[in-house]
Amino acid sequence: MRSWRRVFFGLRSRILLTFGLGSLGLSVFLALATYSFTRSNLVDERESNAIEQAYDSARRVGVDLRSAPANVQSVIDRLGSSRPLLFYRGTWTAGDARFSSGQVPDSMLTAVIDESRPTMMRFSVDNELVLAVGVPLEEVGGAYFEFASFDDVQSTLRSVGFALIFATGITTLVGIVLGAISASRAVRPLTAASQAAQALAGGRLDTRLEATDDPDLEALTRSFNDMATALQERVERDARFTSDVSHELRSPLMTLSASVEVMKARREEMPERAQAALDLLVADVARFQGLVEDLLEISRFDAGAIRLNEEELLVGEFVRQAVAASSLPRTPVSVSPVADEMIIKGDRRRLARVIANLIDNGRIHGGAEVEVAVFVPDDDTSTGLVWITVEDHGPGVPTEERTLIFERFARGGVAGRRGGSEGAGLGLALVDEHVKLHRGRVWVENRHDGTEGSCFVIELPAEVLR
Repeated sequence: MRSWRRVFFGLRSRILLTFGLGSLGLSVFLALATYSFTRSNLVDERESNAIEQAYDSARRVGVDLRSAPANVQSVIDRLGSSRPLLFYRGTWTAGDARFSSGQVPDSMLTAVIDESRPTMMRFSVDNELVLAVGVPLEEVGGAYFEFASFDDVQSTLRSVGFALIFATGITTLVGIVLGAISASRAVRPLTAASQAAQALAGGRLDTRLEATDDPDLEALTRSFNDMATALQERVERDARFTSDVSHELRSPLMTLSASVEVMKARREEMPERAQAALDLLVADVARFQGLVEDLLEISRFDAGAIRLNEEELLVGEFVRQAVAASSLPRTPVSVSPVADEMIIKGDRRRLARVIANLIDNGRIHGGAEVEVAVFVPDDDTSTGLVWITVEDHGPGVPTEERTLIFERFARGGVAGRRGGSEGAGLGLALVDEHVKLHRGRVWVENRHDGTEGSCFVIELPAEVLR
């Protein structure tokens, strides 16, 4: 339900819906008001004309009957009205056979003839709506009725109704168009802010929003740009700190390494406890040296100082050489025939570092049993991709940590701890950075054979050897 609301009731949709419903409601209100006013005017005008004509005809009938009481039909014929009906001396005389006394309601007959009260009434005759006007003729003891048609009024009202419905549709459509334009203009600053935030998240720390004269947006733009500036300064300050610390550590580390080498040369002269302490010192110095080198490499990434020395590499041959130079040189490597004819363009040293780091990760966390494979997905060279997989037999990586382990100083379930594992959590972060530099990507999943363990997949752009 929440996702449905997010899709259909976003800010743009709400603005569009507001304009659409607003224009529809206003159009319907104006249409109803216009129709009601028009109908009232037309009906009132028709009733007024019908009453005026009926009274005029009744006056003329009265005059004619007083002068020629015996010639009723000629009186009716001289009126020129197509629908007269005369009651005189108990006899009904009609100008049109359709409009006889039988069509007049009894209540109207009683009011006009018996009570001598003028009356008008609307009713249907053969599916035609008419207005009947009855006028008593007290001077001659009769009553005059005349029937005015309302069909033309109804036809006019139908035309007006259709026109108003069409106008309502057009107005609503215009409202929706205006709503879409307004929504686009209203959301445009938010879209720009979203794109700028994504650019910042992607590492483009110099991204800023353009200045605006809009007082409502100026505060948002200024706050965003201030935040981006503060973030850029913080990241640059942290990067300089890491670089400075790494450089400062290299000098004492080199002195310490030289001293350790001197002590190793005289190891046999030391007692057993001193030899054990020396071995621990050698291991920690090597680990410390690797950490400093990793920190220096990370600082180069942050400073944008990485430059690739690209060359064409036969992917199968390159991976075999990289594995042979790693901490587990006897690691089995399988290369598919298709992949053996593929080449990649990359920095040999940095890609070898990627393979070495993944093998070290498998050695540390996967029980020192690692397999490397090189193949093209589905053996389809048209994709222009090659996969290098490094599989181990360790406990595997939980699904919720498969993105976390590629972050700096993260080591899965022991992220943030200083002990309990070799490495400082920079190896996989460097793998991710190096692979991205080569326009590729890296991820971890379960082993492809279904057994327990992890499978790290490197995807790189490649092409067939010509």
